[in-house]
Amino acid sequence: MEIILIGIALFLAFGNGANDNFKGFATVWGSGVLDYRRALVLATLATAAGSLLSLVLAQSLVAQFTGRGLVPDAVAAAPTFMLHAGAGAAFTVFAATRAGLPVSTTHALIGGLLGAGLAEPGGEMRYGALASLFLLPLLASPLLAAVLGMLASRALQLRPGADCACVIAPSPALVAQGDGSLALASSAVSPAQTFVLADDAHCRRQPGLIARLALPDLADRAHVLSAAAICFARGVNDTPKLAALLLAGQIMDASAAVFLIAAVMAAGGIIYARRVAETMSKRVTRLDNGQGLAANLITTVLVLFASKFGLPVSTTHVSVGSIAGVGAAAGTLDRTTVRNIALAWVVTLPLAAAIAWLAAALF
Repeated sequence: MEIILIGIALFLAFGNGANDNFKGFATVWGSGVLDYRRALVLATLATAAGSLLSLVLAQSLVAQFTGRGLVPDAVAAAPTFMLHAGAGAAFTVFAATRAGLPVSTTHALIGGLLGAGLAEPGGEMRYGALASLFLLPLLASPLLAAVLGMLASRALQLRPGADCACVIAPSPALVAQGDGSLALASSAVSPAQTFVLADDAHCRRQPGLIARLALPDLADRAHVLSAAAICFARGVNDTPKLAALLLAGQIMDASAAVFLIAAVMAAGGIIYARRVAETMSKRVTRLDNGQGLAANLITTVLVLFASKFGLPVSTTHVSVGSIAGVGAAAGTLDRTTVRNIALAWVVTLPLAAAIAWLAAALF
């Protein structure tokens, strides 16, 4: 039984990495800042770092995803409960990944817990806890992300043609002499240096140029850093949920469980992330650098906030919501792709619940 549970947990971790690891860098690849290979390497490293730090930052999520509080303690303690719940989540996430659809591992795990709990003898679901602790954050987070994405997209738009920021030295003042000539005053200068936001050619022509910064280069670096922050936040938020499968079965301690889950998540992302990456990066909307940066900042803030307060939001829902909000603001949203993703989200929980219930009934 322990070997089967470890296998199910690792299968789910592999599917989670394949479906989720690249999502932070979807806007980076979609806007052409990095090619797929380099984006994948950075996404994997950032996710692994977040996974390891989750031992400190997200301990409350581990307790939530053992099923306690959602089903009676006696049911949650049953040796087969987490096995069936993990099976429902694992097969659902892997099926979505095969179809190239970004779905929520969190949603799938909740469905697995629901189906496994109902299938256990004496099992009953505490629907009030299900709604307040799980479903409300999952439903509200993508809508909030979409609204904030629209607002942030407009706030971060640069003036058209402005691709350079430069600082101009203060100019000496001209002082009239007694003979009618003009001379430079050694102490009379303009009160402050001048900051100019314009095109590169205009900045280069300015007299007294002190410093010049190419905004596209700065935006590229900020964009990559924001993508890494999302992957880091996802590692913090998702790893404890998957480690809960191993901890509930008392198979290993928390440190060993996190290290093992982190390694298999990284492998899943490296081997099998391409299909979902293409959907997120190329099909939802067309993004420029500023729009991608806006979407990533929103996702990072919301996911880290949720992890800190133990709210089981989905990085997938938040990321897709912010990208869709940015695309809607720009008028470039592919509504067919968004509709297909939304349908996959609707199906995720009941499908995982059905598979978990069926696994319990058969085995």
